Amino acid sequence: MGAPTDRRASSSTANRDMAGRLLAPLTDLVARAGLAILAVDRKTMAVSGKSDGSPLTDADLASDRIIADGLAVIAPDIPVVSEERNVPGLSPSDTFFLVDPLDGTKEFIAGRNEFTVNLALVANGTPILGLIGAPALGLIWRGVLGKGAERLSSANAGSTSAIHTRRFPASGRPWVAAVSRSHGDASTEAFINVRGGAVRQALGSAVKFARVAEGLADIYPRLSPTREWDIAAGCALVTAAGGKVTAPNGADLRFGQADKNFIVPAFIAWGDPSAAR
Repeated sequence: MGAPTDRRASSSTANRDMAGRLLAPLTDLVARAGLAILAVDRKTMAVSGKSDGSPLTDADLASDRIIADGLAVIAPDIPVVSEERNVPGLSPSDTFFLVDPLDGTKEFIAGRNEFTVNLALVANGTPILGLIGAPALGLIWRGVLGKGAERLSSANAGSTSAIHTRRFPASGRPWVAAVSRSHGDASTEAFINVRGGAVRQALGSAVKFARVAEGLADIYPRLSPTREWDIAAGCALVTAAGGKVTAPNGADLRFGQADKNFIVPAFIAWGDPSAAR
């Protein structure tokens, strides 16, 4: 009776131990991808449109090449799913990397600094390691489930600070809701509106997850479709920092849904997991 549970627990521990060992080389890889993005001249770069209408730039491709080449060396046996490339026949039970080489391409094109490199390790449908690099801000946030989360500053070499989500506000302090600058929708606005006195913090890319993870925002809701590679690293980061990311009904999200084209219909990142419902 207890054997399957024991095996799952052993597998989960092994996966998290593996994630811990990979964290340092993956951090270096995300930093290098960020430098490649910064090296692209936004005024002269090529910009094209993908089939879903989203933009694709030289910076997206440069970051994707560096990450793909790096992962082939760091962990050659682990499949990679990227916004720019796919793995046929992926199963939700597989262990794989999930990558967005440039999240916030619209922010990047517009000349703003809130764009990120997102890299996650997913095991059995759950992101267990997450890295979000914001090269123009000089920051990397990273976390491993069960091992905590931290923020690194490239401006101050070697500066690492542990981060943690915060409890939801008691009376007297408004909620802070991280919201998308580029992808607003009526359902998300209605969700925020029922929480009286909520303060909206408009941000680009996966920086919204980072603000929840470091306790600067209470919640990040997005009640419109997105893709797994946009949110996997953020899910791991927020969870490692003490929060939780769920579907709007409170159910856990499952990653690796290749048969659904990696679409996530909606999600809510909660800084205080006791508020998820």
